[in-house]
Amino acid sequence: MELKQKGEEANVGGFKQLMIAMKWTTAADFDLAAAYEGKDGKIGLVYFGELGDLNKFPFMQLSGDEGVGDKGGQNEETMRLAKLDELKNVWLICWDYGKVKDGSAARFKDSDVNLSIIDDKGTTYSVKLDTGDMGNVAIIATIDNTSAIGAKLINTSKAGTLKGLKTLEDLMAIIRS
Repeated sequence: MELKQKGEEANVGGFKQLMIAMKWTTAADFDLAAAYEGKDGKIGLVYFGELGDLNKFPFMQLSGDEGVGDKGGQNEETMRLAKLDELKNVWLICWDYGKVKDGSAARFKDSDVNLSIIDDKGTTYSVKLDTGDMGNVAIIATIDNTSAIGAKLINTSKAGTLKGLKTLEDLMAIIRS
């Protein structure tokens, strides 16, 4: 199922594991990350500096870092999400590392960033970044686990600007704006 435009959504229901792959060929040092909010209100971030753990909260793990130094080609970063029970929301994020460091605009508009989300039943969801907004961080998709009938995946496609990643609150302000 493709979620090409901002606001499109799909029910992902229950799953044992999701595999999230962010792919791009643009010569940019993009990074996949996931901000999360637990049902207890705790917030956190899984990214290249904190790869996470599939066996303990938040039950997410990032593969590593690709495209370092604005390398073009077949770049891919993957993240696994093993358990959603204790999470209220997960925001799947792409940022342009060099641009976040200096606070300048990223190259999202001219990029080919795409997320593929595959559940353990083999269903694939494709989410295309759909923003022409200026910024150096983009919330590509949201996994909303607040409904009693199961989680839904939403094409969020929202951009914002960070100057360094000093605090998680700076990123959460973009997510909640």
